This record gives sequence, structure tokens and C-alpha cells, in this order.
Amino acid sequence: MNHPTCLRYVHVQMSACIVFSRQNILGLLVAWATLLFLGTPNLATAQTNRDQLSGKLVITGASTLAPLISEIGKRFERLQANVRVDVQTGGSSRGVADVRQGLADIGMVSRAMKDDEKDLPAFPVARDGVGIILHKENPVQALSDEQVIAIYTGKTTNWKVVGGKDATITVVNKAEGRSTLEVFLHYFKLMSMDVKAQVVIGDNEQGVKTVAGNRNAIGYVSIGTAEYDESQGVPIRLLPTGGVAASTETVRNGTFPISRPLHLITRTPPVGLTKAFIDYAQSKAVHDIITQQYFVPLAD
Repeated sequence: MNHPTCLRYVHVQMSACIVFSRQNILGLLVAWATLLFLGTPNLATAQTNRDQLSGKLVITGASTLAPLISEIGKRFERLQANVRVDVQTGGSSRGVADVRQGLADIGMVSRAMKDDEKDLPAFPVARDGVGIILHKENPVQALSDEQVIAIYTGKTTNWKVVGGKDATITVVNKAEGRSTLEVFLHYFKLMSMDVKAQVVIGDNEQGVKTVAGNRNAIGYVSIGTAEYDESQGVPIRLLPTGGVAASTETVRNGTFPISRPLHLITRTPPVGLTKAFIDYAQSKAVHDIITQQYFVPLAD
């Protein structure tokens, strides 16, 4: 009698033990699955945190590019809360020199790269043109290339010679080291020493302000800068060059004869924060900023 009971007891105990073991296993499996499930967002968060950029970018160079890169930098800062972008002007030559010397992370160059600069990685972000500007009230509507050369070399000194009023021409030129100067000289086949200027300025805005403040002045600046300032009511006017209207549209369609690429450059192939910013500056995400600044995006 006792033996079968004992057997039943043992059987029950063994069954209970087996059930308990299965419950433990199932519990472990559930706990493990739960841990994995709950752990996934934490892993993603950690990855996101690793992907969050931080640091400061120093960008120096062309005054033509500076307003554009500054606006792109502000948007980039909003996307990357731990990043600061410091944009400084000084001309394309400064951008090249600062990058070579390690004084800047990125340089801005508003022209094609020279042969002795082609060791530097260059990244085009937009296109622009260089146009002749006069005061809005100057009656002269157009100048031939020969007339521009005569004015800038001092052979023509009075507006009446080219159909304007009887007034002495004030020639405004760019300082050495400025890409706009180099592009202007290249197109008109002049040497810097050939130019006879009464006023020498640095950045484009200085050129615009000088011409806007002198009805008898002539200058040349970024078409993007000039169009933007005209839209803000500044009293200047772009003249056609080679019979083609100076505008963002003619730069876009390739008919304007004085156009140039706008580059960001680095000393070595960019990585990390520097690469992320350049990639962003070349992306379609900033085409609206490029257009608002009256430059031409590289691709639609």
C-alpha cells in the first residue's frame, strides 16, 4: 500500500520538479527577450549620442562666400546643438593660407583652384558671377569690354566719353589677394599694375557701399551680392558684360562670361565634424539658402 503511494509521491515530486524547471527556462527566455526588446532603444540612443557632433569649426576666406556659409552654418548649428561655426572673411588667399597653416578647419575660395593649390581638397558648393556696378542714377546703360579696360587703365577718366554726364569717373578696385580681383583681371586680360584706381576696397559689401555712395563711381563685385543688395533697395545697378545681362539666371544657364565656382577647401581629406559640415553644404538641403543669397546651386 505504502509503496505505490510513495511512488505516486515521487512521481508527483518529479513532475513538479520538471514543471518548475520548464517554468524557470520559460521565465529566463521571457526575461532575456524583454531585456533585448527594452535594450534596443538604449542601444539606439547610445548610437545617436555617438553620432551627435560637437566642437567648433573655424572657416576663413572669401568675402563672397562668407554670407552664404554663415547662413548654412547657422542652420547646421540648429541641427547639431553642440557645434559652433565661426566664419571669418579676409579673401580667398587668406582661406588658402589659413588652411595650410592649420589656422582654419575650412577655407573659402571664390574662384577656380590654382595649379599650386591643387594639392588641397576642394569642394564646390555653388557658382557665382562677377559684374560691373554703377550707381542707380548713372545714365550709362552698358559698357563694352574695351570701354571698361580704358576706364580701369586710366585712359578714359570722364563719363561723357562713354555717353554719361560730364563728371570724373571714380574707379573702385579690389585689394590684392581677393578672388574677385583675380577673376576680373583674368577676363579683361589686365595685370594688377595696369589698374589706376582712386579707391581700393576689400570685400564685396565695401564695393557696393562705395558705389552706392558715389554717383560717379564704377566697381565690380559678386553678382550674388549685387543682386541681393539691389533687392534690399541699395541704389546700384549691374551692367551687362559682353552683351549679356549680369544676373543669377545668366550665370545659371552658362551665358554670362565671367562666372566662377565657389569652393570650400581643407588641408587634408576631411573627416568627422569637418566632413559632416562640407557634406551638408554640398547637399540639396541648403539649396534654398544658396538661392536666397542669389547664388547658383550646383545641381537642381
